[in-house]
Amino acid sequence: MVKLIPGQTLRILLISTQEALRTQVGMALVNPRIGDHRLYWVSQPDLALVRAQDLVPHIILVDDALGGADPIPLIRQLTSSVPVAATIALVAEDAMNEARQAVLVGARSFVAKPSLDDELVPTLLQVFAWQRLPAIEAKPSEKALGYTVAFCAPKGGTGRTTMAINTAVSLWQVTQKPLVLVDADYAAPALDVALNLRSDRNIADLLPKLSRLDEDLISSVLVQHASGLNVLLAPPPADLSSPLSLMQVQHILVMLKRMFPWVIVDLGLPLDETTFAFLDGADRIIMSVLPEMVGLRNTRLMLDQLFARGYPDDKVWLVLNRATLRGGVSQRDIETRLRVSIKFTIPDDQALATHSINRGVPIVLSHPRSAVARSVQRLARQLCVDLPLTDEGDFSPRSSLHRED
Repeated sequence: MVKLIPGQTLRILLISTQEALRTQVGMALVNPRIGDHRLYWVSQPDLALVRAQDLVPHIILVDDALGGADPIPLIRQLTSSVPVAATIALVAEDAMNEARQAVLVGARSFVAKPSLDDELVPTLLQVFAWQRLPAIEAKPSEKALGYTVAFCAPKGGTGRTTMAINTAVSLWQVTQKPLVLVDADYAAPALDVALNLRSDRNIADLLPKLSRLDEDLISSVLVQHASGLNVLLAPPPADLSSPLSLMQVQHILVMLKRMFPWVIVDLGLPLDETTFAFLDGADRIIMSVLPEMVGLRNTRLMLDQLFARGYPDDKVWLVLNRATLRGGVSQRDIETRLRVSIKFTIPDDQALATHSINRGVPIVLSHPRSAVARSVQRLARQLCVDLPLTDEGDFSPRSSLHRED
């Protein structure tokens, strides 16, 4: 099989209000001539530009039916702001005048609907043959969106949730910028317990309304903790009729990144499509590991999965939790076995961690001078150095948030 872009996964961004079209495009792309690819979808035209700047796709497909929005100015904006991407218009068969306008403002070509199965792949091949596009590496744009930091672990019991909570609070203390903490452990959600939050609002309330999702709707679902954190809770496992899809996660995540400078995600297991949707969109992945042999084996397997997916080394930070555990594997041995460097260490204080969870008060608030708190604060400060915030965008706290202690 000859891949369209050898050695890379082709990134394709579809801008359309119609989920049926997304399904049709996805089926048309299942073609050996395309090779490895990922299809991203934006259903709201006003989010298309920031999503394209954040993703840096190879191909942008723009539907001509955008719920009343004019696709021509949008195509002009996209071709100007993301010139490395090849923009292709998807137009109705009787809209050839619109197709010509799209090409005049910068589209590389157009495909008539509903003949996507026959025309889409040949058009992609022609566009690449004409342009001879170089391999595009996804690079952060000037930040029109906030940063996403995803916390994951190779197994349960590594302190992942405690680390995510305390890092989030530390970031809030350092930057004084609004921040959202997302519970994405849909098999065993824990943020409500760990933060002593009582609310029946959660991410499941957003799923039936994705086509009309806006900041006010998201704000109405968020819960505010006494620490200042905005929290998007997960539903009880029994209430989630089916797992979140890749497209649902992408859509909600880009909205959160538009609203908040920091989006902190507490991820669960297993590494499925939903989990990878968060990881793909993350600027940093922080993996917590314990100094014990079973966890190290699982850590190596998880690292292999992440690196095989093409994540760069500097995107994945390994944090050794309970590093001073008596009888634990030494940091040097861990680095030798895993063949990666440990970015940060958190000392062992299981009693304090348990006390924090039981009270619902983060350690950096209840015991800010403790060794654990100081270690987490260093981690947060390094995130601020590596991912500097700009003054772009309106990241004002939303007045519609509800406070729950």
